[in-house]
Amino acid sequence: MNMQVENRGRVLREHFGIAAAPGQYVIALSGNPNVGKSTVFNSLTGLRQHTGNWPGKTVDNAQGSFTYQKKPFLLVDLPGTYSILAHTVEEQVARDFICFGQPDATLVVLDATSLERNLNLALQVMEITPNVIVCVNLMDEARKKNIAIDVPTLEKELGVPVVATAARKGEGLAALREALYQVSTGMRKSRPRQLVYSPAVEEAVEQLMPSVQRLIDHKLNPRWVALRLLDGDKAFIDSISRHLELQLNPKALQEVTIL
Repeated sequence: MNMQVENRGRVLREHFGIAAAPGQYVIALSGNPNVGKSTVFNSLTGLRQHTGNWPGKTVDNAQGSFTYQKKPFLLVDLPGTYSILAHTVEEQVARDFICFGQPDATLVVLDATSLERNLNLALQVMEITPNVIVCVNLMDEARKKNIAIDVPTLEKELGVPVVATAARKGEGLAALREALYQVSTGMRKSRPRQLVYSPAVEEAVEQLMPSVQRLIDHKLNPRWVALRLLDGDKAFIDSISRHLELQLNPKALQEVTIL
């Protein structure tokens, strides 16, 4: 266990320029642009923040710390993106940190007035990791537009904790801290809803998964990796080799797609 913790600390420092203190829980903060993600970040961390760039990227990197239930947390604010399928530098940064930074939890902020569009990102993150908390923010704006959101039903449908907030007014932040605490510490386990694709895609994924699992062991979700291989995502294959430091033949992961 200590070796795993030390290895994660090294990966965070060397690959992402993030220095988490010993025993500090790491939370990735993601969301579409203009959903109030920065307000959530500022509300949770206050003045305990540090900004810079992601290593090798001209993309802002913001980190902030807070304490809850006498436990230390580091909140890493990922670039605002509509997707993490890595079509842009921002999407690649967000995807790689969620995959390879091994955050204890990922907080996805949604706009309560535009759930249908925002849920796309949440579902993508839920394909990577079960340790997800969904924050439905801007509830004050939703009320102004007479939009009602059934949070318990949404939580049941998604299979992960869902917290309603109006961060700029401080609404829901106590419940959000508690959800982050429970997921990060492992007190609460989730079973996220998984997208089901066409029969042809599902069959291909089933064929790929045994080979993928042998290559990546338990380090990533094999189903999600298989889906990315079916996309022909060469940049993701390169990221696997670099971040997991696997001694892979450059064609090893690509070749499993034709098995």
